[in-house]
Amino acid sequence: MVAFGDAQILDIAGPLEVFSQASRWLCGEAMDRPRYYEVAVTALSRGPLAMSNGLEFVVEKSIDDLRGPIDTLMVCGGRGTAAAMRERRLVGWIRAMAPRVRRICSVCTGAFLLAEAGLLDGRQATTHWRSCDLLRRRFPQVEVKSDPIFVRDGRIYTSAGVTAGIDLALALVEEDHGRRVALGVARELVMFLRRPGGQSQFSVQLSAQSADREPIRELQEWIADHMAEDLPVARLAKRVAMSARNFARVFRRETGMTPAAFVERSRIEAARRRLEESGDGIDAIAKACGFGTRESMRRAFLRSLHVPPSAYRARFRPVAAA
Repeated sequence: MVAFGDAQILDIAGPLEVFSQASRWLCGEAMDRPRYYEVAVTALSRGPLAMSNGLEFVVEKSIDDLRGPIDTLMVCGGRGTAAAMRERRLVGWIRAMAPRVRRICSVCTGAFLLAEAGLLDGRQATTHWRSCDLLRRRFPQVEVKSDPIFVRDGRIYTSAGVTAGIDLALALVEEDHGRRVALGVARELVMFLRRPGGQSQFSVQLSAQSADREPIRELQEWIADHMAEDLPVARLAKRVAMSARNFARVFRRETGMTPAAFVERSRIEAARRRLEESGDGIDAIAKACGFGTRESMRRAFLRSLHVPPSAYRARFRPVAAA
C-alpha cells in the first residue's frame, strides 16, 4: 500500500486488514494454497506518517527500500492526495512500477495519483462520488464511472470512496482464492461479500450535509420523510418561505442539483433500498416512494440506472440476502 501524509487511514487499514484476515483464515482452514498475503505500507521515506485523523502509521520501508517482486500495488487516497500528486518522485515511481506488478489498484481519491501517472488514460475508472466530476474534468482522457463501488479495467482496479477499498480487497481475495475464502473473510469482518447497489445510492443523503443554509438541510430531511406525497417546486419553496424562482436558484447552489432532480434521485434511492431489502411488490414500492405507478418508476430507473426495477432486484437482492 502506497501511503502519504494526510491520507485517509481507512483507505490503508481497511484493505490491508482484508488481506491479513484472508491469510489467517486460510491458515486456520489449513487450506493448501501456494501463497498467502504479506502486507506492507510504503511511502517516499521511512518513519511516522501522519494521517488525516491525526494518528500515525510507521513506515518501515520507503519506496527506495523495496526489493523483490510486488504482486499487488495499492494507492490510498485522502486529503493529502493533491499534495502527493505534486511529488514527482512518487508519481514517477508508481508509473515505473505499474508494468512490473500483477495488478495495480487505487482506493478513493488514489485514482488521481494513477491518473497523474498516466495509467488511466483510455480506461474506465471510479473514485469517491464527490470527486468524480473533478477527476473527469482534470483527466478528460479517463472514462469516469460515478456509480460503481469499484471498476476493473485490465490489470488496473479503482475503487470508490473510503470503505469501497474494503469491497475491492474482498473482490481481489475472491479472484485469488475463490468465493469460499472471500465469503469466509467477509463473514469474519461482518460485511457483504458484494455490497448491494452502487455508491450513488448514498450520495443524495450524504450531499444533504453539504448545504450551508439550515432551511435547505431541513427541507432535504423533510423530503425523505414525505416521499410518497406530491412534491412540486412550488410546495417545496413555500415550505422554506421562498419564492419558487429564488428557491430553485438557492437549492441548486447549495446542493448542486435542481429540486426536481433531488426529489427523483431520493425516490430512486428509497426504491432501491426497498427492492434490495424487502419483498414488497413493485407496484407498492412505486406508490410508497412517490412514483405513483410502476411505469413511472421504471422510466426513472432506466434514466438513472439503465435497468428496470425488476432487473435491479434480480441482480442485487440475492447478494444482500447472502
